[in-house]
Amino acid sequence: MKKIVFVIGASMFFSYAFAQDSALIKSPKSKKISLNNRPGDHLLIQLSSDHLNGMTDSIRTHQKGLSHGFNIYFMLDKPFKASPNYSVAFGVGISTSNITFRRMNLGVNATLPQMPFTALDSTSHFKHYKLATSYAEIPVEIRYFSNPEDPNKSWKAALGARVGVLVNAHTKGKILVDKNGNTLNNFTEKEISRRFISSTRLMATARVGYGILSLFGAFQVNTLLKDGAGPAMNLYQIGLTVSGL
Repeated sequence: MKKIVFVIGASMFFSYAFAQDSALIKSPKSKKISLNNRPGDHLLIQLSSDHLNGMTDSIRTHQKGLSHGFNIYFMLDKPFKASPNYSVAFGVGISTSNITFRRMNLGVNATLPQMPFTALDSTSHFKHYKLATSYAEIPVEIRYFSNPEDPNKSWKAALGARVGVLVNAHTKGKILVDKNGNTLNNFTEKEISRRFISSTRLMATARVGYGILSLFGAFQVNTLLKDGAGPAMNLYQIGLTVSGL
């Protein structure tokens, strides 16, 4: 269902952008477009709210917006000569995600075939607990600008994909508390392991906005965990992009 909503939302974004362009085309006077001073959205910085699709009922994440991500990319933007309102962009960057869990432990270092997700309702647990992943990524986008001469004063829309390689995966727990939430020990525990996490990742992406700000969405096509390593969960991100720098 979330995949359908993602696709429909992206289509609506592009329809709106195309409507803006149609108004320009109908103008009685058309001017020659110059791209000599075009900034091109070379640097993209993204802040996101992160979620998992496909979780089983026994897996509990925090529902207060605590899961978040940070992405940064440097991209080259190449306008189409025949249609300067459109361009293709590609580059490199880093994507990070932090999924927070409530009263749970993830056995990232377990020797079992599947990663254990253990509920800790009646025993001590960490007050703050998360699964963090980092991927080195290659993003590719097809972009639309209503004002191709000055993207910083333009409606923008883009569809694309990101291909990534896993750099780091770990869990981190802070502040050990008892079953009633009373503090037992104020320390941090970190377990590092990539054994169960997919070593490569493919994300479908879309964004729309005006000037240097845009909203974006990204959905992981493959699963967060390796095949057979646990529930078939997919990461998705919704957030804000700052671009055009």
